[in-house]
Amino acid sequence: MNKKLKIILIVAIVLILAYISFYLTDYYPAETTANDYMKGTENVSVVKEGSKLFLDGPGNDTALIFYPGAKVEYVSYLPLLSEVANRGVDCYLVEMPFNIAFFDGNAADAIMDNTNYTCYVLAGHSLGGVTAASYMNGTGKADGLILLSAYPPSKITKPVLSIYGSKDEVLDVEKYNESKPLMTNLTEFVIVGGNHEQFAYYGTQSGDGIASISPEDQQMQAADKIMEFIHGLS
Repeated sequence: MNKKLKIILIVAIVLILAYISFYLTDYYPAETTANDYMKGTENVSVVKEGSKLFLDGPGNDTALIFYPGAKVEYVSYLPLLSEVANRGVDCYLVEMPFNIAFFDGNAADAIMDNTNYTCYVLAGHSLGGVTAASYMNGTGKADGLILLSAYPPSKITKPVLSIYGSKDEVLDVEKYNESKPLMTNLTEFVIVGGNHEQFAYYGTQSGDGIASISPEDQQMQAADKIMEFIHGLS
């Protein structure tokens, strides 16, 4: 290999590594509204346990394990999950390596293997939902699956709740509709006026539609349907 070609190769490798580094460290940080929930609420305590947050509310029987969306700081989902925990379902919010769920798709294993709830529900937003669905399909674990603006890559026979906003322009609707036959026990709910980003607090997401309702409204509607779904599992 001549000297000129070696230089070109080295430069190319450096540029590729720089791009990968930038991609993996670039993410949507949690907004102040979400960070404030780290202190917990009147009925819900928030405890950091390794690479996850444990939201301990008044319930003891059911746990929800949540996989965040890609490149979104996991703390962003605290307001939604705090509402769920406040209504009696303990929540585990998983911090993913580089904020990308498929780097630790089996994160739910450690939670289910080391706790004693009678009912476990997997949940995820966007790519986090896809990863949670893949985990359920591969392991058969958990009693139900909740997808926020997401769809499964393979067949899911256990109960599935799918929620997305009518203004969501990030979700690939064509692929979502193609995936519906894979969910043999599907409950679907469309939040009128909701979009992709407002399930959490991480600011404006590139390419998303403009919501016509507030994040609080979208998350309350989502919490209502989540609780209704979980109660139906028992």
